[in-house]
Amino acid sequence: MVNTNHINDSIHCYIGDLTSRIVAKSALTTDRFHLGKLILQCLEDDKDFINQIDGATSQTETNGSLLLRSVQCAIAFKNLGLKHGDVMVLASSNHLDQAVPFYAALYLGVIICPVDKFLGVNELYDTYKNTRPKIIFCESEKVKDNQNAVKELGIGSKIISFGESEDIENFNDFLKIDTKDTTYIDDFRATDFDPEDTIAVLIPTSGTTGTPKASAVTHKNLLIASPYFWSKYTTFPSPFKHFLLVSPLQWLTALVCYIFGPILKFTRLQSSLLMTQEQAYHIINKYRPDYTVMSPTMLATLVKSHERCDFTCFKHIEIGGSAVSKDLAEDIKKISPNTDVVVAYGMSEVCTLVFRDGCPPAGSCGKRIGAFLYKLVDIDTNDEIIDPNIPGELWMKGAGVFKGYYNNPDATKDAFSEDGWFKTGDMFYRDDNWNFYFVDRIKLLLKYRNHQISPVELENVIRQHAGVLDVAVIGLPDYECGDLPVACVVPRPGHTVNAQEIKDLVKESLTDSKQLRGGVVFLNELPTTASTKINRRKLKEIIADMKLE
Repeated sequence: MVNTNHINDSIHCYIGDLTSRIVAKSALTTDRFHLGKLILQCLEDDKDFINQIDGATSQTETNGSLLLRSVQCAIAFKNLGLKHGDVMVLASSNHLDQAVPFYAALYLGVIICPVDKFLGVNELYDTYKNTRPKIIFCESEKVKDNQNAVKELGIGSKIISFGESEDIENFNDFLKIDTKDTTYIDDFRATDFDPEDTIAVLIPTSGTTGTPKASAVTHKNLLIASPYFWSKYTTFPSPFKHFLLVSPLQWLTALVCYIFGPILKFTRLQSSLLMTQEQAYHIINKYRPDYTVMSPTMLATLVKSHERCDFTCFKHIEIGGSAVSKDLAEDIKKISPNTDVVVAYGMSEVCTLVFRDGCPPAGSCGKRIGAFLYKLVDIDTNDEIIDPNIPGELWMKGAGVFKGYYNNPDATKDAFSEDGWFKTGDMFYRDDNWNFYFVDRIKLLLKYRNHQISPVELENVIRQHAGVLDVAVIGLPDYECGDLPVACVVPRPGHTVNAQEIKDLVKESLTDSKQLRGGVVFLNELPTTASTKINRRKLKEIIADMKLE
């Protein structure tokens, strides 16, 4: 593995060589973007390669085994009548079976819809109302909830259980694998379709701020944009050995890891159990992964007791999903000096990292990448911002930008300008050298009287206190003033900190309009979503009945 200090085209040259083989075989020029055909070929190329490891059970699976099972699953899909454009839901853990229907769907042009496995009936109803899945794969303990949601919608989806479940076909029976007869692999052909218009995945994007919606990303979107994740590497295949996957499938990082694991030939290291601190420590110490992507909250939790875990195995750690403090990156460098720690900003709607640079300035997300056009826009006037150091909303265009929100024309219309620019909803500014800096989500900006307040700005100040491990700032609704900022603080073990110290720190650093008028609350941990981002809606529920200091 060679990780350079600058981005380069090695990954694109490698992908180009692979896709040229696919086109030569089929004589269809559009097949260079057909993820299913590309994955099928890569699984066939090296059947003995370890594709995935379940760190919770120590089970492993080779490309050859996954090829066998995914083709059988695709045949089962055909026998069931599933076809190009139908929707398949995956609501499961990161166990070894999850990849089987995932790849089978890509072969046939069936749309993959990853769903949080913990959703209840009402949440499933809201999700399925737009996606209308033909088949649902879920854990056995969630079969009843899925049955009730489907029944209420009246859509007749077939439900398959990972594990035994009463009156429901389980996954192994659905496959009906005959391991002695593998001739069907040689006879199997992926479905021909136009990858530019064929949706590969519906990525949940509502987070904690709105009703469920899903970004419809095509095969071409993913193959054009996602390789920029590895634009710092020069050695292909196998730019690294083990990708430690800590996020569920509905997170962009997990989707890209599943898709590009067989293509780039790296082993996906995951866990069928919940990725707790203890589970992560066990897997890291045992398997010594060299690459991972984590949210700041997850990484801060692991660093908290770092003496129990050897982080020196990591050659590369990307931190993304929400704002990242400078202290967190420095903490990693202290316990693992040779690890390349990178702050990453990516979006489901563009299928990749939005910025990239080998050695960006502190606090910067990096520079623009070649797959997109960029501009910053004044959120009040929609005028383009030309000068540096002035915050504005980031707008983007390019082949990696998604097709829209699935079956949601109103949300799609709101997301694009009249001339086709995607409005990211995120505030940035750039410096004189075109390094971009994240400011905040527009939806998360607080408004105190006539002043806009960035929670990230407050959080960055509060993290400067030696006694603060993590913090999230939310708004407490006030009839007269709008939003009163509240700091939800996780104390650092072995340190003491009180509310007045936090307030004084903010008072010394920021103007009067940005003071913590809502108070300070101390928590053992910050609640997170399934994708390990801070769950700000849950935070508001927690503090609603608390006495704030």
